[in-house]
Amino acid sequence: MTTASTAPFRNLITNPVKLKLFLLRNLPMAYLAGIKIKRLTEEEAQVTIGYKYLTKNPFRSIYFACLSMAAEMASGVLSMMYLHGAQPSVSMLVVGMEANFSKKAVGTITFTCSDGEAIAAAVRAAQATGQSHNVQALSIGRNEQGEEVARFRITWSYKARSPRA
Repeated sequence: MTTASTAPFRNLITNPVKLKLFLLRNLPMAYLAGIKIKRLTEEEAQVTIGYKYLTKNPFRSIYFACLSMAAEMASGVLSMMYLHGAQPSVSMLVVGMEANFSKKAVGTITFTCSDGEAIAAAVRAAQATGQSHNVQALSIGRNEQGEEVARFRITWSYKARSPRA
């Protein structure tokens, strides 16, 4: 997939107002948590989440479920970019997740997923074969000092939808 084919989605989702409207309509918990897309290219996505009242846990750090949401969004926005306007259309679904936490998550955490190429290949393979294809995407969360706080392996399944009769 080329820059030209992914540009409309990137322009849409990186617009702060349009992103908020998208989240409010489709992912209201991500909206309430204040998730933001910091950067989106064909290869990589960066998503941030901050420590605040709605994301905190009793240990004065970001609740693990909120971290999971941001980690999923980092790989999910790459998936959505390659599925936007795809013909035949392709469905996406999380079928697995594994997480490791290495440091207390306070402040703003940035999750980076650099698996855009593998995601694009799986989408193309699903379109070509009609079979489901899985990708395990790695999202690494770092604090403002650049220290790794969490590592998520999210397994996505992609399958081309059958044409409607």
